Amino acid sequence: MSIESIIAWTETLPAWFIILVAIWSLVWKGLALWKAAAIKKNQTWFIVLLVVNTIGLLEILYLFIFSEMGKTHKSAKRK
Repeated sequence: MSIESIIAWTETLPAWFIILVAIWSLVWKGLALWKAAAIKKNQTWFIVLLVVNTIGLLEILYLFIFSEMGKTHKSAKRK
């Protein structure tokens, strides 16, 4: 499956569906993190993990630093 076919498929999804999925994910993530923070009495980690998970920092780090794509991207810059 190419990136072009994935983009074409996602363009056919209605905006309300994407928003609904984002809200669904955020609610469950928030509830799980809140339970973890409440048990440990550390709301700082709740906020940090919720923000990191929501904006996709781990995925971005994986793509550009830890994956082959990131290694190829770095080596292409050196040439």
